[in-house]
Amino acid sequence: MASKRKVGNLLALAVLSYLVRQPAHPYELSRMLREHHDDRSIKFTHGSLYMVVGQLEKAGFIAPQETVRDGQRPERTVYALTPEGRAELRDWLRDLVAEPRHEYPHFVAALSLIGALPPDEVVPLLRNRLARLAEQRAEIRGLLDSAVGVHPLFLVEEEYRIALLDAEVAFVEGFIDRIEDPETGWGPMWAGFHQNLEGT
Repeated sequence: MASKRKVGNLLALAVLSYLVRQPAHPYELSRMLREHHDDRSIKFTHGSLYMVVGQLEKAGFIAPQETVRDGQRPERTVYALTPEGRAELRDWLRDLVAEPRHEYPHFVAALSLIGALPPDEVVPLLRNRLARLAEQRAEIRGLLDSAVGVHPLFLVEEEYRIALLDAEVAFVEGFIDRIEDPETGWGPMWAGFHQNLEGT
């Protein structure tokens, strides 16, 4: 399980996956992560990247291969994947693909507490969310459409994002219907709950 790993940060997994291709120094890894839009999936800064590289070296998953200097730039250490690092990468990926994990999305937290807002405030907020979801979907669709010549295998995470957005849109639209349905809608009961609270 990821929690028992020597280095559990998902940025470390990305570093291992890039070092499978070729040895690289952290600056180069940062450039590749951004060029391939991996920063959409994994948050990182230059500082966090260098920290993770240090952790991976300490764990024996990567090892310094050489130190290079490009013109007047400072020396940079090039790291290569070790056999232990290759085994860790494959085991970690197998685990992430096969085992669902309980995550804590902000929207799920908001839904669990949504009764604290009155329905006449919630519905406009949900409609606003639908507009934002549509913008996000259009942005991802544009990214996919512009990736001419890129095999779909290397864009599959963006297709997954679209599937999640479509599922969330369907849920939010259904939730609005359940609040506003003229016969069975939750709106009147929900509004009455808030009126009672205000009356106490």
